[in-house]
Amino acid sequence: MKPKERIDPSNAGVKPPLGHETDEPALIARCREGDTAAYRILVERHQGRAYGLAFRILRSGPDAEEVAQDAFVRAWLGLRDYRGDAAFATWLHRIVARRALDRAAILKGRRAREESLEHVEAPGAEGTAPSRESRRIAQLMETLPDAQRGVVTLFYFEEKPVAEIARALMIPEGTVKTHLARARTALRREWLRHARMEGWNEL
Repeated sequence: MKPKERIDPSNAGVKPPLGHETDEPALIARCREGDTAAYRILVERHQGRAYGLAFRILRSGPDAEEVAQDAFVRAWLGLRDYRGDAAFATWLHRIVARRALDRAAILKGRRAREESLEHVEAPGAEGTAPSRESRRIAQLMETLPDAQRGVVTLFYFEEKPVAEIARALMIPEGTVKTHLARARTALRREWLRHARMEGWNEL
């Protein structure tokens, strides 16, 4: 019979150092125990896409940064309720999308609709001016209601399926499809109107 392994009481219950930990479930488990260093790794891993999603909905760098930070705080506070049914990134994006839409509703009455998009830098494209077509599309996106703009952003820019968008925004899948259809119609109508006025190329 092998002798029993001796346990050093001073090390009992102590987590090993993080080192180069990359396993996300393990990081989340440590976060649930209050390990802020583990959560810092998750934040660094996902902050770029969280900011990008918020930016596409809000079209404002400072507002997107504020929403992303708020989403990470809410995710930290809600980790004990995270059941792991979806990837952490998916769960986090739901929080970001909802917070961004809430923020858009608050800002809607205060922000001038004529805000120049040429002075807004796209995330990850520092020093690169947006193309003329990108500016046109962004300008037309501004004409959509908040809910439609959020759905279009998640579907086309984040490439999320309809079912996942419905779960993220807590609306029926049929409503997501309706928003997409109406947004496409509105965008095409506005594009053609501006094309006639300014000589743009048709879609």
